[in-house]
Amino acid sequence: MERSGSGLSMVAEPRERAASSMPDGVGDDHKVLFAIPKKGRIHEEVMKIIKGSGLDAKRPERLDVAVHKDLPLKLVFLPSADIPTYVMEGNVDIGISGSDMLEEASFAAGHDRPVVEVMQELGIGKCKLCLQAPKDKCHLGPKVFVGKRIVTSFPELSRRFFEKHRDQASQETSIKVVSGSVEAACGLGLADAIVDLVETGTTMKAAGLDIVSDVLETEALLFRQVHNGSDPHGKDQIMNMIDQRIRGYITSTRFVMVVCNVHDVNMAEVTSLMPGKRSPTVTALKESGWHSVSALVKISDSNKVMDELAKAGATDILATSLSNTRM
Repeated sequence: MERSGSGLSMVAEPRERAASSMPDGVGDDHKVLFAIPKKGRIHEEVMKIIKGSGLDAKRPERLDVAVHKDLPLKLVFLPSADIPTYVMEGNVDIGISGSDMLEEASFAAGHDRPVVEVMQELGIGKCKLCLQAPKDKCHLGPKVFVGKRIVTSFPELSRRFFEKHRDQASQETSIKVVSGSVEAACGLGLADAIVDLVETGTTMKAAGLDIVSDVLETEALLFRQVHNGSDPHGKDQIMNMIDQRIRGYITSTRFVMVVCNVHDVNMAEVTSLMPGKRSPTVTALKESGWHSVSALVKISDSNKVMDELAKAGATDILATSLSNTRM
């Protein structure tokens, strides 16, 4: 594909959906279609969230559709890269994919921004899309690679990145699209640099590459079709419930409930140490002058907070895990 007229000409192969990626016979006006990554780096973490939220369904062997037994809900297992397009085009109602996939699909469809409603960030699959090159070239900066050969799985995001860094209208950047082993392209002589995801950096370093510049920070998102005001089958209610369930489960994985007993003289200091998501719960005890105080505390902060509560005069300090919540 030749792109020109903006001062930058690129040769790129567009990302295409496989014709068979959507299972046959999935459509159902009365059930919410929920697209889930069928494999890839976020699949296992997404499935933990789905199960913890009570949204999982038995998936028949070799089938990519599972019907929930209690809710008007079908889980449809699709490639992560396809999910944003299916949601944007209305083939499925709601989905989970990376923000990198969402932006790439949106730009490929000719939109300047994603035309979906992002319901929440899931806090999983966090990594960066980066321009990477052989280590001895990284100090040169991104402008040096404008007009060079780039290999990537993200042609649209790469195109926009290099457009920002062009300094001459005559410069041309060749973008070659591959679906896997992008990091091998430089070593094989196919590319001067690559644009690829970096999570731990192990694969990048093993290929003799390093980061020249960040292109995009990404994480998994829950998103749905843009609401058009019409909802004859009540799907909005189900999608809002899905959003609430997932929020509740994620909260339970990030917080513990800290409970302690405190005398009135120490109440102000203790409650300042555990403000909770809104405010602590304070309950009078039978013994005069004493109260029980409870509040949600981030798991990562819980040990430090418990130490500070003890120093502030709190007693009988407990931290209990949460199996689920509705906030």
